[in-house]
Amino acid sequence: MGILHARGGILTDNAIINYDQDKLDSMFMAVLNDGIYGISFSAYMENQKPGSQLSYEQIDERMKILSSYVKWVRSFSCVDGNEYIPEVARKYGISTLVGAWLGNDKEKNETEIKSLIDVAKKGYADIVAVGNEVLLRGDLTEEELIDHIIRVKKEVPDKPVGYVDAYYKFAAHPRISEVCDVILANCYPFWEGIPIEHSFVYLKQMYQIASNAAKCKKVIISETGWPNRGSSERGAEPSYINALRYFINAYSWAEEEKIDIIYFSSFDEQWKIAAEGDVGAYWGLWDKDGKLKYGQH
Repeated sequence: MGILHARGGILTDNAIINYDQDKLDSMFMAVLNDGIYGISFSAYMENQKPGSQLSYEQIDERMKILSSYVKWVRSFSCVDGNEYIPEVARKYGISTLVGAWLGNDKEKNETEIKSLIDVAKKGYADIVAVGNEVLLRGDLTEEELIDHIIRVKKEVPDKPVGYVDAYYKFAAHPRISEVCDVILANCYPFWEGIPIEHSFVYLKQMYQIASNAAKCKKVIISETGWPNRGSSERGAEPSYINALRYFINAYSWAEEEKIDIIYFSSFDEQWKIAAEGDVGAYWGLWDKDGKLKYGQH
């Protein structure tokens, strides 16, 4: 990744702020071709959303597209076909962070957890994530979440078990940090309205907050990214150029400091518009049809 370094040191925001699109496209492809640590994986096609049944074949089709570029994939659920994602990833030699999607429905939570344990026991999970942002959403209490984490740890004692949430939640809930084997921190300067020129420094601060809460445990940035289209979030503006800048800066830092980053996301997802507005559909490195969005001009 020598292309990422300026005068022998890590790039700063301002080091690339004036680079033209051709230069940024070239740098993006250099990073991607060298291979990134990980990516959040979704196989939803147009007119599909959580609750839709995913086929093994469509997961395989999507996994093949990105298999040359990533070492890890992260899945979010273990039901409705999502349980095939880790198996397909293993077929392509990709490691897996396998998640159970927990909410306020106890019956669905039980189904997710049982399937998560089953996937892990079959040997398809390298890291296990019990829930995603349930504290941020207020779906479960801290005590309920801890009970779920402890249960999974007992069932799969040979796998690192963690929980995914916004970086600051681990400082606010030290008991969660204590029970987890690994801290899985979502870090989004965009959603906190940070302009692109300050986003890199802000990302590093987010990571440091999670690291302090981890108390020497491994920290993985389980989600971070920047959209290329849609409405602005205060000072944070979606654009093709800004998405390139953010990606390049994040992975320059990751290489320099040996930080593990699972980028969000693999493919654009139209269903996310309902929850996040128009910007929700444009976080992928690939578009909804599986075409790489960057570095192609």
